[in-house]
Amino acid sequence: MLVLFETAAGYAIFKVLNESKLQQVDSLYKEFETPEKANKIVKLKHFEKFQDTTEALAAATALVEGKLGKSLKKVLKKVVAKEAHEQLAISDAKLGGVIKEKLDLSCVHSPAVAELMRCIRGQMESLITGLPPREMSAMSLGLAHSLSRYKLKFSPDKVDTMIVQAISLLDDLDKELNNYIMRCREWYGWHFPELGKVITDNLAYCKSVRKIGDRTNVASSDLSDILPEEIEAEVKLAAEISMGTEVSEEDIGNIRHLCDQVVEISEYRAQLYDYLKNRMMAIAPNLTVMVGELVGARLISHAGSLLNLAKHPASTVQILGAEKALFRALKTRKDTPKYGLIYHASLVGQTTAKNKGKISRMLAAKAALAIRYDALGEDTNAEMGAENRAKLEARLRQLEDKGIRRISGTGKAMAKVEKYQHKRLVRRPRRKRRKRRIRKQRRKWKNQRKKRW
Repeated sequence: MLVLFETAAGYAIFKVLNESKLQQVDSLYKEFETPEKANKIVKLKHFEKFQDTTEALAAATALVEGKLGKSLKKVLKKVVAKEAHEQLAISDAKLGGVIKEKLDLSCVHSPAVAELMRCIRGQMESLITGLPPREMSAMSLGLAHSLSRYKLKFSPDKVDTMIVQAISLLDDLDKELNNYIMRCREWYGWHFPELGKVITDNLAYCKSVRKIGDRTNVASSDLSDILPEEIEAEVKLAAEISMGTEVSEEDIGNIRHLCDQVVEISEYRAQLYDYLKNRMMAIAPNLTVMVGELVGARLISHAGSLLNLAKHPASTVQILGAEKALFRALKTRKDTPKYGLIYHASLVGQTTAKNKGKISRMLAAKAALAIRYDALGEDTNAEMGAENRAKLEARLRQLEDKGIRRISGTGKAMAKVEKYQHKRLVRRPRRKRRKRRIRKQRRKWKNQRKKRW
């Protein structure tokens, strides 16, 4: 049996001298207590040293991903292919499948092989000659740093950080825009209050204020690129009869500067939203199809990362974002909330209030599957999300049409009879009839007493 052992310095091929010792897994470590005993069990057959750190990083990355690298393929063809009848012991079963498929070599992976690898690692300095311990330690440290940087660079958690930061910045921009626009409307409203009633769109309002300036300039201003013709005509008419106060040029300059800020922030917000949309479709396409970009990004932000969100069950995904209401309901023994951040999804928003709880529960169940598929799957398409969304839409239509029944023929006649049945034909229970008779008798006696007096 041959053993493939990976080190930071290169690939080592060992020949097992005594295979009977591998049967005793629990006591195998005793055979590797000293270098002399270890050399009686395994012997170094070939050692292929890496040329530089780049080659070592490429080999380590391929091993982590379970792939057959170029350098490993070269070693196996050179050494192991000569003894094709021998079995090759490896530490990764996935890598063994790839080797068997491409090189037609018999690979073995078992608890005994894992214990043998651990024992070889303990006596590696004595089994692999020609490498000083100090040099081996430096190579291991350098490869560990390089591999960590590679994982950090291509880690999905690192990409999730971009989504978390983008959605947080988007929410902050919305708050700032609302404050700026409210301040702009209130500030310019002292000079031209009628403009705020005519122009309802906030961005169009700020662009118009920036272009108009003083309301006396409305007649000579061309707002056709900002407003429709009828709205522009209303603005010019309102400017002639405006009741606003007069302001100085310095005030108008400051208001225009504020409008510039609103326009710039609005343009940057649109650019940031496009960036977030593209990132969500690249990282979590199925989740994006199910609940939308903003809701999906907020779920990832609330959980910390896509991998953390994938660990949550569907019931937690459903009420994620409503923790305060949940604990308050548990404390006061009231009804727990039915939805959290998922309430803002389009599927929940387009249903009636009666069915919002059912739809949110079903949407959370399908969204949890989509999250796990995006976080742990290898495919990057959104077919599963589109298929589940179509199922939810069909279920939504079924719930909405549940109370509507089509009546025709004899059923229609029966329904008509039941609908217009006279109340006096309905026989009341015996107790109700008795109470009614007693009340009638009391009213009769009361009327008789009044007549006597």
